[in-house]
Amino acid sequence: MALPQVVIVGRPNVGKSSLVNRIVGRREAVVESHPGVTRDRKRVEAEWCGVSFDVIDTGGWLSHGDELDDKVSAQASKALDDADVVLFVVDAMTGLTAEDGEAADLVRKAQRPTLLVVNKVDDNQHEHSIWDFLQLGLGDPFAVSALHGRATGDLLDAVVDLLPPVVETEDEGDGITGVAIVGRPNVGKSTLFNQLIGDERSIIHDMPGTTRDAIDTVIETDEGPLRFIDTAGMRRRARTERGAEQHSVIRALDALDRADIALLVIDSTIGASHQDQRLAERISAAGCPSVVVLNKWDLVSVDNRPSVLASVGEKLAFLGTAPVIKISAMSGMGVHKILPAIFESTEAYHQRVPTGSLNRAIRDLQAAHPAPGARIRYAVQGAIDPPTFTLFASARLPATYLRYVERFLREKFDFGSTPMKIRVRVG
Repeated sequence: MALPQVVIVGRPNVGKSSLVNRIVGRREAVVESHPGVTRDRKRVEAEWCGVSFDVIDTGGWLSHGDELDDKVSAQASKALDDADVVLFVVDAMTGLTAEDGEAADLVRKAQRPTLLVVNKVDDNQHEHSIWDFLQLGLGDPFAVSALHGRATGDLLDAVVDLLPPVVETEDEGDGITGVAIVGRPNVGKSTLFNQLIGDERSIIHDMPGTTRDAIDTVIETDEGPLRFIDTAGMRRRARTERGAEQHSVIRALDALDRADIALLVIDSTIGASHQDQRLAERISAAGCPSVVVLNKWDLVSVDNRPSVLASVGEKLAFLGTAPVIKISAMSGMGVHKILPAIFESTEAYHQRVPTGSLNRAIRDLQAAHPAPGARIRYAVQGAIDPPTFTLFASARLPATYLRYVERFLREKFDFGSTPMKIRVRVG
């Protein structure tokens, strides 16, 4: 179903993300007591009185700011284009500001059904201040407290009354390959994300930590749909600030756990670092296939390229034979190679081998190289995502022999670089 969209806008630090969390009933958006935490558009599904809709959290509007502030404001403006209902949020404690007025002008120009939400009205004593906001020309205000839930039910009743009917469409969430883009901060993940989806969906800025939440975008390709998940950069725990960045790391790890494949983006000018190595461990533990993307390859001198590749092979051994693609996300060089690598890896990730073919392969590999002191009686593939095989053996199999079995099966059935699990049952 294509759900109606409720877009929450307003200047920074008026409580938009707190209102999102109140509406969906969980801590979905990152909330901090200082402005600028929300930067990208974030979509979450909500429901009220049996009516489902998407809530779009946006960064705060700033009429005058730096380059990053301008991009955040532009993202908020873009969200209005697809809005079915707009919640314009202001702060009762701060009162009416000039920036509220300028943002309200943009909302009126969008000509979308709009509800004026005066947040942080935590008790009856502050209710009198809400009438100052009538000057914005957005109708009668709703006095709410997103933090405490005060009057949010009345607000949602009004939202539901304004929503259009739900349009029945093909469910894009079923069977779509999820691709998580992970890496250290400031290696070019968001630039690559925008190259892949063909739209400036995430804020790009040359400051680490710009992306705070995981952002999902589904695109159509010649090989079928893909869901890209742009995640916040991960740092070592000692360097991860408490609060917003800590929540961002949690979301990045969650994105990795629910992905079918991971793109590990590395800054080629630095090479594979200890933190890249830790991320490779995380990807390996998640059990999903991966593609290593060496970004900024055009900035690496020809003489230094062999050492960069050597560091990748040495420190990312956890990822086995994962393909390594050299690109420049800024110029687009080499980006076209990523989609074929994704589909090739995920096809093997979902592959199931017929039991007859599997056991013929087991017979052949034992004939070529018998296990020392043991025999594999038969084998079954118990699962996919990743392919998981159980070997029923007469005795324990050495680790070296299990590596031989894995290599043989990988080559025999074209599993490529996808992760595999092999289990042994003795008896």
